[in-house]
Amino acid sequence: MTQTSVRSTKNIDRQTPVVEESETMLPLENGDRLSRPEFHDRYLAMPHVKKAELIEGIVYMPSPVRFVPHAEPHSNIIGWLWNYRIATPGVRLGDNATVFLDGDNEPQPDALLRIENGGNSQITDDDYIQGAPELVVEIAASTASKDLHDKKKAYRRNGVQEYMVWQINKQRLHWFTLNEGKYVSLEPDENGVVRSLVFPGLWLAVPALLSGDLAQVMAVLQEGINSPEHAEFVGILSGESGNGD
Repeated sequence: MTQTSVRSTKNIDRQTPVVEESETMLPLENGDRLSRPEFHDRYLAMPHVKKAELIEGIVYMPSPVRFVPHAEPHSNIIGWLWNYRIATPGVRLGDNATVFLDGDNEPQPDALLRIENGGNSQITDDDYIQGAPELVVEIAASTASKDLHDKKKAYRRNGVQEYMVWQINKQRLHWFTLNEGKYVSLEPDENGVVRSLVFPGLWLAVPALLSGDLAQVMAVLQEGINSPEHAEFVGILSGESGNGD
């Protein structure tokens, strides 16, 4: 006698076909108000969607990316950070990585730097970032309001130590550092160079970046990488790695 599975019996009683969960799940829509677990489940069910974020409980799905106001400056920031990452073992760079912050926030920042061992974030078993990376960068072509308000608030509350927003249309770069629970601006020196407090040696020639003088951007970064404070930082990171912290 052939036994009928419970699932098959239920299907016979219903007289309806089985529908996979991904087919019944509601799609993400711009402006939806969701919890992070529900947002993440819906996002996973929509593999054709390349970028969606949950910021303060609201879903944001950006428009297609244009070259001049976003793609090119994005690549310039990634190149700057990539060179620092190469010179700094123990630091990892992410490009559009999903970050689990709190119950209302799952951003996908344009770029991030995190300390691998002893930092404030971890890699989950399913390969997402859990917790606050030490540095987050956003390219604000047309999203400055969100990046400088709701995202800034979420990153601050969750302990992102440094947050950079490059406003392309206004040709302005904001670099904030967390100080006693508040973001304060890192100010450039007399040469227009801003120095990270969290990542020693990560120096940025802001006027050169804004004018497109990438050779000068890289020259100033190399000065930072050659500095004693960067060498000391690399030694600290190596010591943490060696102790397995």
